[in-house]
Amino acid sequence: MDNRKFLPFIVIGVIVVIILFAVSSSTFYTIQSSERAVIFKKFSGGLDKEVIIEPGFHFKAPWNDLIVFDVAETKAEETMDVLDKNGLSIKVDVSVRFYPRFDRIGHIYERFRLGYINTLVIPEVRSTVRQVMGRYTAEEIYSTKRQDVETAIRTETAEVLGNETNNVTMTTLLIRSIILPDKIKQAIESKLQQEQEALAYQFRLDKEKSEAERKRIAAEGESAANKIINNSLTPSLLKMRGIEATLKLAESPNSKVVVIGQGADGLPLILGGNN
Repeated sequence: MDNRKFLPFIVIGVIVVIILFAVSSSTFYTIQSSERAVIFKKFSGGLDKEVIIEPGFHFKAPWNDLIVFDVAETKAEETMDVLDKNGLSIKVDVSVRFYPRFDRIGHIYERFRLGYINTLVIPEVRSTVRQVMGRYTAEEIYSTKRQDVETAIRTETAEVLGNETNNVTMTTLLIRSIILPDKIKQAIESKLQQEQEALAYQFRLDKEKSEAERKRIAAEGESAANKIINNSLTPSLLKMRGIEATLKLAESPNSKVVVIGQGADGLPLILGGNN
């Protein structure tokens, strides 16, 4: 049996399979859970920015281009030299986390292509860090105003990345380290130590003053109370209290009381004994 007569059919079959495979690979596609996509339609309107393709299995016309975006949260770390308010050079290490807005990836691609991290996010972070830190002195950035600096950088970066032009959501931004020239760092730390010592000394002074004031007020109160008591102890009052005490003693069942005349203070003399 001559198999050569089937050779054209075999060749045609292989070509058809290749064509079908090529067409299917450019027609059917899968979008993963951390991805979104848009279509560039070569013959009917170009980039379709409004239709966002969700995760799952899809198909498209073979001549259209698929643009897939990774929309998972991404982290970028940057180390940069910035100038403080007085022109002093400071090295700052920052970390920022962000992701593209799912519903705006077409607009992001139109302006920045897929490299939006290097063309948008990192330059804006660096620019904002420089602007904010330029408002403060090295001492404020390193010590007293560090939280304010970090909050300002976070707020302003989120605003510029998240506007309707850039469409990137920033989740957090952290200043990981601030490195000053050694001499400046030592001078700032020495000043802070002196300030802490001065505050501690002032605290001790204030505490001693408060204690002295408390004792003075207590002494004045005790003196006033004694004065009131002394002024109230008149001879008549003393005689009356003495008579009351004598009467109570006389009424006691365990005592025999004999009153003989009166003492020099006008009170009765009492002799008695137990049964």
